[in-house]
Amino acid sequence: MHMSDALVSPAVGAVMWLSSAGLIAWSARRVKQDLDERKVPLMGVMGAFVFAAQMINIAIPGTGSSGHLGGGLLLAVLLGPHAAFITLFSVLAVQALLFGDGGLLALGANAFNLGFFPCFLCYPLLYRTVVGSRTTRARIFTGALLAGVVGLQLGSLGVVAETSLSGLTDLPPLPFLLVMQPIHLAIGIVEGLATAAVLLFVTSAGIAVHEATGSRRTALVLLFAGLLLAGAVSLFASTRPDGLEWSIESVSSLASSVPPVSEGVSAEPAGALVQSATAIAGTLVTLLVAGLIAFALRRKAP
Repeated sequence: MHMSDALVSPAVGAVMWLSSAGLIAWSARRVKQDLDERKVPLMGVMGAFVFAAQMINIAIPGTGSSGHLGGGLLLAVLLGPHAAFITLFSVLAVQALLFGDGGLLALGANAFNLGFFPCFLCYPLLYRTVVGSRTTRARIFTGALLAGVVGLQLGSLGVVAETSLSGLTDLPPLPFLLVMQPIHLAIGIVEGLATAAVLLFVTSAGIAVHEATGSRRTALVLLFAGLLLAGAVSLFASTRPDGLEWSIESVSSLASSVPPVSEGVSAEPAGALVQSATAIAGTLVTLLVAGLIAFALRRKAP
């Protein structure tokens, strides 16, 4: 659901950048007050894990489309919403700067769509409400699925609004919305199931999933999983267009002006070895960036 620069006007891009920058400033103040030093490694590792997971596009049966993990909800549950938003922004920034995925102009919009809704709305209002004080596996599964679906629906609504307000295409807003919502309902189910799977693994490791204090064992396992996703599993990711690209293609016959919206850098000519090495390098860069940010904002444990 990454928007490309081709969809975002300078005015809309500036507004969304200001919105996301305000959220980052607010989140940084809260993290300085609340982030335990013992959680610093987990913040870096989770950034790397989400970076790698976002490279795995999963085909949506019967649609010709694919989707990948957004990661905002997962980060919010494990890190808290404020640390989660900062971590997700670092992931998106690395993708935009090193891989051309989304672009700098659209970075504020992508951070808002993928971060604000799951971190600050769906996590506290849906996930925490469903899970409550009794953290059972069934409640974690149900809360993650519900919050994952709603978060993607709100995010896709934001994409349609920002694209329409930008006016760089003449995609009709209502047909565009009516295509975006159902496909992101399916992708939201994937998001919820993937989030639930990771949270249930963390629970099985004996770690409290609600804004958990960092566990060295859990961090190492998640780092290994992220490197495995980036270096091996990403080679088998679906090549189908993602939900946004597929939606634009589906309604492009109704528009006379549709700029190219493909994301990222194609790795087809490079071969599997270079593709894996590039993915692993991006994962490690994200680990470094998110870890350094966490270290700078840490609160020393008493």
